[in-house]
Amino acid sequence: MNGPELLAAHSGILRTKVGACWPGTRAVFRGHDLHRDLHDTDWLELYLFGITGRRFTPRQVKLLHGIWVITSYPDARIWNNRVAALAGSSRSSPVLGLAAALAVSEARIYGGGPGLRAIDFFLRAGKALASGQALREFITGELTVRHIYGYGRPIDSCDERLPWLVNLAKEQGQDQGQHFKIAFEVEKILLEMGKTNLRMNYAGMTSALGADLGLTPREFHLFRVPMFLAGMPPCWVEAAEKPQGTLFPTPCDGITYEGVGQRAWHNKIS
Repeated sequence: MNGPELLAAHSGILRTKVGACWPGTRAVFRGHDLHRDLHDTDWLELYLFGITGRRFTPRQVKLLHGIWVITSYPDARIWNNRVAALAGSSRSSPVLGLAAALAVSEARIYGGGPGLRAIDFFLRAGKALASGQALREFITGELTVRHIYGYGRPIDSCDERLPWLVNLAKEQGQDQGQHFKIAFEVEKILLEMGKTNLRMNYAGMTSALGADLGLTPREFHLFRVPMFLAGMPPCWVEAAEKPQGTLFPTPCDGITYEGVGQRAWHNKIS
């Protein structure tokens, strides 16, 4: 089917398996009546059902809730929270501010980017081990062509969130998965290789747990979208309560400039 034929086949109709609504009557969510069948569903459970089409156990949902909660930092200095806070300081709407803050949360080297690349790494590592390859050999091969995401953290290599997430995974019986175990073994091998700055970070542990829950990279990516959200509204609210424009004001003499020096401006009138 060529381009025009493909477009014509979809013209005037929406073919969908995920759901639809009939205003005044009902709404269907992945084959279930939203109000009759799913009205008392946990929000995160519904969110995951929408992404994957699968139902998760209460203990799995508890773990996934915890992944969101443990990294909800209401600190306006953090890169994405700063966007939300600046929106409040400039009196922009909370929707615009939070949407922009979520958008920059997908940064390539921190935030959503490393998580997406880390789960891809763990899934490939699991397949390599299943085929008989040694993990150290797999890691050595990876390091020759790319950075291993999920390890290493700016400022401090110790990630304060990990002990809490490990405890939560143990409490919910989710700590025996193949990829979760691989994550710790990878850290051990990296340290033995002298890469002492590459300790596991939050993206590494959460992506390993996501892989053990059967999430694909795309599904995990979507799951992560609101992961920092709870820390953003407090930043917006506090900034909006202060005088307008007073969040992180920078005086001219507070900027180090190393570019072209001051130049004379000659205004020639012909």
